[in-house]
Amino acid sequence: MSGAALTGEEAPFPQREAARLGRMRRRRMQSLLGWGLCALGFGLLAFAMGWILLLVLLRGISALTPKVFLEVTQGTGGGLLNAIEGTLLIGAGSMLLAVPLGVAAGMYAAQFKHSWFASAIRFMADVLVGVPSIVLGYFGYITMVEGLGWQFSLAAACITIAILCLPYICRTTELALSQVPAAMQEAAFALGAGEGRVAWRIALPVAMPGILTGVLLAFAISVGETAPLIYTAGWSSYLWNGQLVRSPVGYLTYAIWAFINEPFASANALAYAAALLVTLIVLLISIAARLVLLRRQGAR
Repeated sequence: MSGAALTGEEAPFPQREAARLGRMRRRRMQSLLGWGLCALGFGLLAFAMGWILLLVLLRGISALTPKVFLEVTQGTGGGLLNAIEGTLLIGAGSMLLAVPLGVAAGMYAAQFKHSWFASAIRFMADVLVGVPSIVLGYFGYITMVEGLGWQFSLAAACITIAILCLPYICRTTELALSQVPAAMQEAAFALGAGEGRVAWRIALPVAMPGILTGVLLAFAISVGETAPLIYTAGWSSYLWNGQLVRSPVGYLTYAIWAFINEPFASANALAYAAALLVTLIVLLISIAARLVLLRRQGAR
């Protein structure tokens, strides 16, 4: 091979070593560039989020007076008692509807994972996750507010938010149940337990921390929604009168959306107070979900 260029294994050792070192340097530079871009993106997002949270914290604390918790909204002033009550009612009502359906659908998808109906459940859950919340709000407006004649009401709001939260509960339930050891279920089958008993008495208790985490995250989503509630709950400056239909309710995110652009200091103060309350509620729910997850990991 005299006179021919030597490549690959035919090249002398110093040349192969130099080529290897060159490739390592290029890969190291590419890796550093990639990590640098990731760090830059994370830093920009963290700065923006920190700035927003700091602004909400500083302005929200100054607006968070006892009147906010003791009085209802009066025009562009007053308090947020009606909005706090409505937010908790909508969140609790939507969870009462979404949790049984979501857990049941997730259990079926986990226990009969290869059936066509389980595949259909996963497909519908994925579709619902991708649907914009305002579309669900418009659906609730057409079907319940106008179609059924419920008008703006707590029932229409709870059903719409339950539809929004349903896929998250379903998929987290399926994921939690899929992590239950198969040997545990097989042992129950060997002792003569049926599929229903294995699902309810064996798999569900073991997967409960993961399911509870999904429920808490879905509840946090329900607290922070605005667009679906504008079309279904409306707004009310009064406390809930106990009627499920034909009676609008207040909620905190509406106060943020409506009052932040008002040319009145009292309205802006209510908006910042509502923003701080929503942030604190979501933060507490997220911390609770995290503690449940850590407890589950510690139990293993």
